[in-house]
Parts: sequence; structure tokens; C-alpha cells
Amino acid sequence: MSAEGFPEWKYRLEKYIKMKDFKIWRSILRNPVRVTMTVGGQVIDKAVENYTDEEFELVEEQERALATLTMALTPDIAQGFLEYTLAKTLWEALIEAYEGNEDMKESRQDMLKQKFNMFNYIPGETLEAQLQRFTALTTDMNISWIFLTKSEINKKLLNALPRSWDMNVALIKKTKDLNHLTLAEIMAVIKACDMMTNREKSIM
Repeated sequence: MSAEGFPEWKYRLEKYIKMKDFKIWRSILRNPVRVTMTVGGQVIDKAVENYTDEEFELVEEQERALATLTMALTPDIAQGFLEYTLAKTLWEALIEAYEGNEDMKESRQDMLKQKFNMFNYIPGETLEAQLQRFTALTTDMNISWIFLTKSEINKKLLNALPRSWDMNVALIKKTKDLNHLTLAEIMAVIKACDMMTNREKSIM
């Protein structure tokens, strides 16, 4: 993980850990387990040699959680978080450092909304590159809790296609239900139109 694109790698890391071992993710979120025993009415830390199998398992989960987070960081980032020896505090520190407070989150949301509103075709850009750029933008928006209707997303993409697509865009808007098509589905329609257009050109 790098400092750039924090929302994306935060999302991807969370999903990866849950897929690999949900216990590790649970260990990252909860307060660390302290293995104790009561002696003479006082609660003291239990010696490691007296741990039960269940207690060893809890402690090992915490260590695996910390190791998973630490190994996911690039060396330059990890260097700045060496003081954190618990997965929960490390995770919270990463979020505070790279996601920021509510003002920073709001500023990021405003920036993404502006990028969405200004999204357009870049002269010389391939169709595939434009679609990938749009997918990356909408993914960032979802991760940042900006949710738009299917119609808003589909219309924005269609309207951002090159002028040479005007006839195809008009046909798609007329024949497809933009309120219900997913982004993947509208992209499949666009790619099918592109293939058909290229086939017609090759025949001519």
C-alpha cells in the first residue's frame, strides 16, 4: 500500500483480509485481548507458560493481524508507524493519517464530484482508456460514500463520449433503459456498438 489512493487500498485490504481470515479482521477492529488471572483478589497478567490453547489462539490472532497490516505497507510508510504494536491502533493511525478528519473527507468528496461533473473525452484517447478512467472515478466515488443513480452515471458516460458517437448515443438512449442498466451493462452496450461500427468500416 502507498499513501496515494488510500480509500481504494483501504477498501481492497479490508476485503482481502476478510476473505483470507475473518478472525484477523475482527482482531483489527476490536480492543486487544489482555490475558489475565486473579491472584489474591488482584488481576494480573498471566504468564505465557500458563496460557490455555484458547488464550494462545487469541494472542496469535492479534499478532497475525498486526503482521498482515505491517506487511501490506510500503517500507516508507511502515517506517513512520513503527511505534504501533497493536493492529487496532495501527489501523486507526493509518486512517487518521491518510483519510483525515471530516473536513478532509468532505473536501475529497467535493473534488470527486467536480471530477465527475467535468468528466469528458480527451482528444486522442481510446475508447477503452476512457471507459477505464470512468470506472476508476466511479469506484473512488463509491468508496468515498458518494452514490449516484444508475441513470446519472449512464447518462454522464454517454454524454462524455466523442462527438463521433452522437448517433450511437442517441440510439442507446432511445432503446435502452438507463434507469436500470448497471455501469458494466452500459459499457458492454458501448463496446458492442464500437465493434459493430469497426466491422462496418472494415467492410466498406
